[in-house]
Amino acid sequence: MEEEAQKKHFIIVTLAVQSHVNPTLEFANRLLEAGAHVTLVTSVSGKRYAERRKLPEGLGIATFSDSNDDGYRISDGDLLDYWSNFQKNGSKVIGEVYEQARDEGKPVTCLVYALRLPWVAQVAREYHVPSAVLWIQPALVFDVYYYYFRGYGDVIKEFENNPSWSIKLPNLSSTLRKCDLPSYLLPSSPLPKTAFVNVMFLKHIEELEKEERPTILVNTFEALEVDALKAVERFTLIPVGPLLPLRSLEGRDTLDDKLSSAEDLRDEDYMKWLDSQEESEVIYVSFGSIFVLSGAQQQELARALLQTNRPFLWVIREKADELSCLEELKQLGKIVPWCSQVEVLSHPSVGCFVTHCGWNSTLESITAGVPMVAFPQWTDQMTNAKLVEDLWKIGVRVEKHEEEGLVNADEINRCLEVVMKSEEMRENAENLMKLAVQAVKQGGSSYQNMKDFINHVDTNSYLR
Repeated sequence: MEEEAQKKHFIIVTLAVQSHVNPTLEFANRLLEAGAHVTLVTSVSGKRYAERRKLPEGLGIATFSDSNDDGYRISDGDLLDYWSNFQKNGSKVIGEVYEQARDEGKPVTCLVYALRLPWVAQVAREYHVPSAVLWIQPALVFDVYYYYFRGYGDVIKEFENNPSWSIKLPNLSSTLRKCDLPSYLLPSSPLPKTAFVNVMFLKHIEELEKEERPTILVNTFEALEVDALKAVERFTLIPVGPLLPLRSLEGRDTLDDKLSSAEDLRDEDYMKWLDSQEESEVIYVSFGSIFVLSGAQQQELARALLQTNRPFLWVIREKADELSCLEELKQLGKIVPWCSQVEVLSHPSVGCFVTHCGWNSTLESITAGVPMVAFPQWTDQMTNAKLVEDLWKIGVRVEKHEEEGLVNADEINRCLEVVMKSEEMRENAENLMKLAVQAVKQGGSSYQNMKDFINHVDTNSYLR
């Protein structure tokens, strides 16, 4: 594979959001390990997110200003200006990278772009270069968006006031309820951001339909989404995941080796605390890098953790001191503003993950063999929670009290007890962990798909 790859040069374009940057960097790393040249194109803040991780050796980075150099925090009123700047300045930098690579004798082989950047496909056609989408959400979410924009949107829009509504989309075995759909597709989702994001997803579909043989690389693996990967007959979805650092895919048996190779993680206070806990007894709680629970919801979660009387590690990025029962919580568990999630999930003491079900977090939990309490908030998290509970049976999903608009403490406690006591969920999670490892190892399905993509991207003949 390396001999073929040495002739290839990939430009990868990503949005400046941590959940986009992380899988994109891992994808870049695998291209580099195969011997290809890779240039990451992102905004100034995107580079900063990338530098929070150890950057792959040999990765080139070209940046531009998207008018939010301090980070991706834009209001609805700034949306058009933001995306206009991102596209205009991003297109210019892609052109500069393309021309420099040509002049240096390393011509660009392919433009790869992550979510919400469909305009990159247009740039690729201008330079007569193949393009590929790196779909960093599950295949099922792609299917739902596709069918929404291709005949099922009106049906979905009609169900707003019908709590028993459900739909079965073509070639999918699962029935989807209102709460299982990506939040942007719900009529009650706030505008104008919803409409704007949906236009982006529609443009993804339209750009792919312009290609004779569109390439859609998905951050999933074959055994995880067998039906969903084949549900859209118009397209071939190619699983290349999980796009996680290899050491997080090695299973818990190699924990000590992983920790010793990580920079001073054993010196972290929370890791020492985890070392002192019993196996599979700790509840890990984290809601990702963007979403912040309301004060009232945090209080309900705090009450639930106290009710369980189990040790917990809770990541609260801000306002932890506003919890009314903070001292009681500190006696039972540990609250931190940040932790290395991959290392925490791989620790033998962790028995459950309370998660917003972002796709990166979901995959990290799967590859660590940890069952979940699904606590989705928005976008694809609703569909991911459906997969966790109903399809894979590796967790349970909290139910929100409609009148209060909150998930109350009793409901959270119920879910925690179910997951912590379920041997079936633990076994299912461990089985998926093994399948994830098999997929990315040499000879595995995702490994082979990646190899075929690299070797044949310029001939556009792989996996057909």
